[in-house]
Amino acid sequence: MSNVFVMDHPLIQHKVGVLRREETGSKEFRELVNEIAMLMCYEATRNLPLRDEIVQTPVAQATVKQIAGKNLGIVPILRAGLGMVDGMLTLVPTAKVGHIGLYRDPETLNPVEYYCKLPYDAAERDIFVLDPMLATGGSAVAAIQFIKDKGVSRIHFMCLIAAPEGVKKVQDAHPDVDIYIAALDERLNDHGYIIPGLGDAGDRLYGTK
Repeated sequence: MSNVFVMDHPLIQHKVGVLRREETGSKEFRELVNEIAMLMCYEATRNLPLRDEIVQTPVAQATVKQIAGKNLGIVPILRAGLGMVDGMLTLVPTAKVGHIGLYRDPETLNPVEYYCKLPYDAAERDIFVLDPMLATGGSAVAAIQFIKDKGVSRIHFMCLIAAPEGVKKVQDAHPDVDIYIAALDERLNDHGYIIPGLGDAGDRLYGTK
């Protein structure tokens, strides 16, 4: 699991614990998702390439570090992935944001893309695909493949809660994609829900059922 990174920062683990609570309401849930995504972004971007640049300070010239090449691209999987976008943008406000929407075909049960809008220069960026939950892995695998089909090669996947089954499915299908996880849970139940998990992230974000 060399490309799987489970965040062990105390602030992330504390906030995930509050996020799981059944009594956490939608407002607090949205705030926590935003905060956790921001903290995860800090951890997940530590290996971005840097270049030297000379700048003029009020006193003298200085050689400083700048991120090399294009900045990041952020692509949430609709709808729950939207809750993680603002946290990422807080740290990387110049990142471009795309969106991808999927639904499951009722006959084949395969994910079908119904919407995909990526930054025009997505192929030149490090793209972070966002979804709070990595359960069976079907949507994540499909979303990553759809983005690859658009010519993107540097892709990372970020989620808050993951099941081992979903992690394995993404690894098997896309071994070149790094996976960043706030908490790796025990398993899936018979209905495909993560145990212990936190329920349906989209419903809890937006107060729907």
